[in-house]
Amino acid sequence: MESAGRVTVPGSERTLDPAHRRVGDVDGAERIEVTVYVRGPSIPDWVDEEGARSPAERRLLSRAEWAGAHGADDADLTAIVEFARNSGLDPVSVDSDRRAVVVRGGVDGVAGAFEADVRGLFEHPSGVRYRGREGPLTVPAELDRVVTGVFGIDNRPQAQPQIRFAAEPATSYTPVQVGRAYNFPPGATGAGERVGIIELGGGYDTTDLTTYFEGLGLTSPSVSSVSVDGGTNSPGVDTNADGEVMLDIEVVGSVAPNASIIVYFAPNTDQGFLDAVSMAVHDTTNSPSIISISWGGPEESWTSQARSQMEQTLTAAGALGITVTSAAGDGGSTDGVDDGQQHVDFPASAPHALACGGTSLQASGSQITDETVWNDAEGATGGGVSVEFALPSYQAQAGVPDNVDTGSTGRGVPDVAGDADPETGYTIRVDGADQVIGGTSAVAPLWAGLVALLNESLGSPVGFAQPRLYGAAGFHDITSGSNGAYDAGTGWDACTGLGSPDGSALLSALQGGSDGAGA
Repeated sequence: MESAGRVTVPGSERTLDPAHRRVGDVDGAERIEVTVYVRGPSIPDWVDEEGARSPAERRLLSRAEWAGAHGADDADLTAIVEFARNSGLDPVSVDSDRRAVVVRGGVDGVAGAFEADVRGLFEHPSGVRYRGREGPLTVPAELDRVVTGVFGIDNRPQAQPQIRFAAEPATSYTPVQVGRAYNFPPGATGAGERVGIIELGGGYDTTDLTTYFEGLGLTSPSVSSVSVDGGTNSPGVDTNADGEVMLDIEVVGSVAPNASIIVYFAPNTDQGFLDAVSMAVHDTTNSPSIISISWGGPEESWTSQARSQMEQTLTAAGALGITVTSAAGDGGSTDGVDDGQQHVDFPASAPHALACGGTSLQASGSQITDETVWNDAEGATGGGVSVEFALPSYQAQAGVPDNVDTGSTGRGVPDVAGDADPETGYTIRVDGADQVIGGTSAVAPLWAGLVALLNESLGSPVGFAQPRLYGAAGFHDITSGSNGAYDAGTGWDACTGLGSPDGSALLSALQGGSDGAGA
């Protein structure tokens, strides 16, 4: 219950998972940093309309224009800083573009400032120990509707990499071979494009990257890293996380070898995830034009404030001409949850993320001989109908079914697809050895690499593309298979979306005027 003169931060309620064992008390003196997001003048309401135009015709903002038109109000930022100081906390950074203030203090001091009910240390099934809180957060009444989210008090693991290592692959491809099967635009190399990759653990080894790309006859791409909230490039600690990082880099670098790759490393918490994406979107130093996300979790496992903050950031990306690709999950229509209900993965379910589902691909040279929904003993593509996001306008004519559990409409997942089956997986080098890896984690960077080629070929960023893609030519329609509760069929479906790409056909569709396909 909030105290007098206080108001609840909307959507900040947390619950404790009864399956997570309490293992001790929190050290109240431990110093932590918390990110406070604040309101802005507005969220651009023209992004979807502009997305229906050809890339060359769209209205876009530069990052400098964004700062002037949509950055946080100085008075709001000052009010947060004053509140922090009055609460005994230290302001660490103020970022108007991201609308974020970072404050530091002891756990007890931070919890007191936001009236957080911190219940102790808990153990996640992965073995990670975290601070757990329950209930809402509050702020003084004068900050009502100024604060849109507070992240970092509870630091439970938020996401998992959507990756599957092959046990006994029937076949495998290099990313170059997959791109050839999908008819990626010939002659384009991603020159001049910058691809940001979000990672919540693991790391890359430059020796492995050099060896891998030399084996493909390619020059190793330019790869750099950015630390967010203390996250670092740390290979050799977690094999799964390393596999994710190397998969992402090697897929992008194979299909778009002349693109620059920037890896944003952050802790696996809601704070780390949100900060990494917002840092990448508003990064004026590296200025990525594409961002690839291969981590996620069931949308209901996120707080409402976190989902809202992520979607606001993804909408900002659309206004800036940035395409954000996101893996749709590897747990089928339940997203790996064993409650008997269907779930979609987030952030793929956010309307301004390009959600990437998975197929099982059989190809000979540049020809696809068979392609079905990925669903086998190793996993299945995520997909379904969101219970948190309404049906977006670009899916109004797509034939998205009602949610099979609730009977209600919602955002359909995924938008697009690509090879994800580990039994038809990607040959990748990880921790000094070649392995075959699948999962929708491979599809997000595959589409990110394709977008780099499209951007180069078009001379304009694809950006937020769904309003243009729905109804456009340029897809291999996947009509066979199921991910559990949903079946593939003609046109869009909740397994593989619009289908896997025909890159050259997509380029032609995007080149047309605003009266063309998808408008």
